[in-house]
Amino acid sequence: MFPDPSWLTHSTAKSWGGVILTLLLTFSINGCSPSEDRAPSHSPTSQDSTKTYDGPGPIQIACTVGMIGDLAREVVGDRGTVTTLMGPGTDPHLYKVSPGDVRTLFESDLILYAGHHLEGRMGEVFERLSDTHFAVAVCELIPEEELLSTEEGAIDPHLWFDVNLWKEVAIAIADTLVQFDPAEAEGYRNRAQTLVEQLLDLDREARQQLASVPPKRRVLLTAHDAFRYFGRAYQFEVLGIQGLSTESEAAVARINELVALIVERDLPAVFVESTISNKNVRALLEGCQSKGHTLSIGGELYSDAMGPSDSPEGTYFGMVRHNVRVLSEALR
Repeated sequence: MFPDPSWLTHSTAKSWGGVILTLLLTFSINGCSPSEDRAPSHSPTSQDSTKTYDGPGPIQIACTVGMIGDLAREVVGDRGTVTTLMGPGTDPHLYKVSPGDVRTLFESDLILYAGHHLEGRMGEVFERLSDTHFAVAVCELIPEEELLSTEEGAIDPHLWFDVNLWKEVAIAIADTLVQFDPAEAEGYRNRAQTLVEQLLDLDREARQQLASVPPKRRVLLTAHDAFRYFGRAYQFEVLGIQGLSTESEAAVARINELVALIVERDLPAVFVESTISNKNVRALLEGCQSKGHTLSIGGELYSDAMGPSDSPEGTYFGMVRHNVRVLSEALR
């Protein structure tokens, strides 16, 4: 099931007049706050168009975050090229579109993004681009009964922390490519099957390594509440200083609440994140110290972005292995 794209001709979609119009639209949007109760910009249950890709290839695919880009790159193979907008250390919740990003999006044949408000203010941009482009919120293709939500009813978009669940996004990307470019369907399906098998192996590897952490020490305390899928999948209690989004500052009351809990339960470590300021973590350390409790930094985790592109952590598989290793070594 897929969103229903509206199409213009290939040449019209890539005209500079259209790019300028989109630029103006984008920067007017960036000045506004996102509407949290807005319905998803694309409905994954509607499919009114049967039009497919008719270009010569390779397909130009734009992805917002590296975790999606990695899956897309594996599934599309030599049939396409993948550009990721948000690099290492980038917080997608606070990201603002640059003129270069708009050009990349407008010149792409296919746009893949997470949805569920992960990309914050970019949601409005994708809604506008859906008039001329095949833009898919891949995490919104996963049935909501498999997802986690907050007490306020917002869907947690950090699906990649559950490797077994993330394989479903790989399948959704493959299905999207099959619909978009049916002539190459067999290749997409074969590569997706290989990728799914690799992800299942990665999930088993993570479970085996995390089994070394005693149950009473399976508490993952981080800068923001991004690891709830990890907690559900691998039986960790997850505590975040901030909520799902990083747009708001952590309240003093929340930090005091966590200090009391850490001291009471004698928790050993807090983990910093590559995309989040350490300011609140430092406040937590100072609060614990004032109570006579030594809280250490267990290491840096990759949460909303992968590592540098020239490092093992610059891939989804490397990112997962890094996080699992840091956690298992710090909490044993």
